[in-house]
Amino acid sequence: MLQEERFNKILEELAENGAVKNIELSRKLNVSESTIRRDINELDELGELKKVFGGAVGIKKHVNTREEDIVTKAAVHVEEKDIIAKYAAGFICDDDSVFIDAGTTTERMTDYITNRKATYMTNGIVHAQKLAQRGFRVNIVSGAVKKVTLSVIGVNAVKSLSNLNCTKCFMGANGIDLEKGFTTPDMDEAMIKEEVVNRSNDVFILADSSKFGQVSAVTFAKLKGKCIITNRLDNDLYRKYAVVKEAK
Repeated sequence: MLQEERFNKILEELAENGAVKNIELSRKLNVSESTIRRDINELDELGELKKVFGGAVGIKKHVNTREEDIVTKAAVHVEEKDIIAKYAAGFICDDDSVFIDAGTTTERMTDYITNRKATYMTNGIVHAQKLAQRGFRVNIVSGAVKKVTLSVIGVNAVKSLSNLNCTKCFMGANGIDLEKGFTTPDMDEAMIKEEVVNRSNDVFILADSSKFGQVSAVTFAKLKGKCIITNRLDNDLYRKYAVVKEAK
């Protein structure tokens, strides 16, 4: 069994039981106790668990349930978001069907998009306006408008995506965690994000380095198979779960 798989199993056991024993993990994963001890030592150093005698216990992470308004979010990590946005726009190819998630980093991305042979869809009101004003073919999701983020959300919005098939989607996230995956504070926004992710061939998550290790209330996707575009990665363990591209 690969180390990545063992890490997943250890974290799953912790999430379910709150604590694990080396001898039990050794038996379940069919590896030596010394291998389990090395895995737990590494996970402890990464802050994913707390090592104790004979095993490990889980770390209770703060869960963020608050969503800052769009003006507040746009004012933080400005340079990092700009670097990520410009880099992400370069992945759009001719004839792509692209979904752009509502969010401040993805909004910046619309300033750098140059490909006019692709088609675009978004649930961000500002995003749609900016693309339309620049002459791009853009459709907007129908549904209720969330005042705080100026995003289109709700059951009707999810239904409007039922026939969507995208080659690429570019999504924002409030938190990225090895165990919990990509998270957001709002259930309605999570429903939109999950639907789009499931209907896209290639999924790009745009997130500055402050989002790693953070957990919000609702998971909308797991790390596996996704591509994270960030300005800096301090924990290389994420590369074992997702493709990570550091924009420069």
